[in-house]
Amino acid sequence: MKRSPSPLRLHTRTAFLRITVAALTAGTLAFGASACGGRATTHHRPGTSHEQAVGSVGRLLTADDGSGHRLRQIDAEGAPAVTVAVRPDSEDGWNVHLSVQNFRFTPDSVGGAALLGRGHARLLLDGHPLARLYGLWYHLPSSLVRAAGGGRTLTARLYADDHTAWAVHSTPIQATTPLTATASGTPAEPRPDRTLEIVISHGKVSPAPGRTELKKGQRIELRIRTDRADTLHVHGYDKEARLPAGRTTALTLTADRTGLFEVETHESDLLLTQLVVR
Repeated sequence: MKRSPSPLRLHTRTAFLRITVAALTAGTLAFGASACGGRATTHHRPGTSHEQAVGSVGRLLTADDGSGHRLRQIDAEGAPAVTVAVRPDSEDGWNVHLSVQNFRFTPDSVGGAALLGRGHARLLLDGHPLARLYGLWYHLPSSLVRAAGGGRTLTARLYADDHTAWAVHSTPIQATTPLTATASGTPAEPRPDRTLEIVISHGKVSPAPGRTELKKGQRIELRIRTDRADTLHVHGYDKEARLPAGRTTALTLTADRTGLFEVETHESDLLLTQLVVR
């Protein structure tokens, strides 16, 4: 007749199993931590270091690119490089071609950590942000240039996946080229004679509304940024533009009529400025 194990033996075996499982678990955790200086490594991408995974490549500077994106300074040796070429398209606008070195586009990683030699590019029209690129080619329509108020130069600047701007010697890595006439012979829109930057926040206008003096025939660019969606209206010129929340909208007009003209918002009914054209 087979005898059942005594309660004492069962208790001893159970305790032994618990100790063994605990020891194995502790060993696994210790190994995972030691693989990365005491940090878990499950967030790493294959082939990347912990420094790359947390976006600590280079050195973040207090300076930014002029649009709020901080500069990420790296050594000149082995740094990415870019050149830009623009040629008129046969139907409309321009075809923009970038050539890069020590750099590749990573659209699937945008918003992630800064990895050296990876990221995206941004196009700037006379220094103003225009478009984001995830490849070497981009078609720039004439309508986009007109909506931005026209321009004479196009700049391609390289950014990391975390939207910091790659920089060497405190200077963004970029290239600039003239924006020539289109294939149809239409020249790029000239830059405005005056630019007025206005910010609307919590129902207040900054700078405080005043009068903007213009000579007849001058061009003015109104750049409006608001924290609430609204509509911009220039009286007397019947010019309107949508104002999306959190974005800067540019509206350019030629002051070809003399007089005093109010610039205001429709929904919030705020006076932004008064154009005085003589």
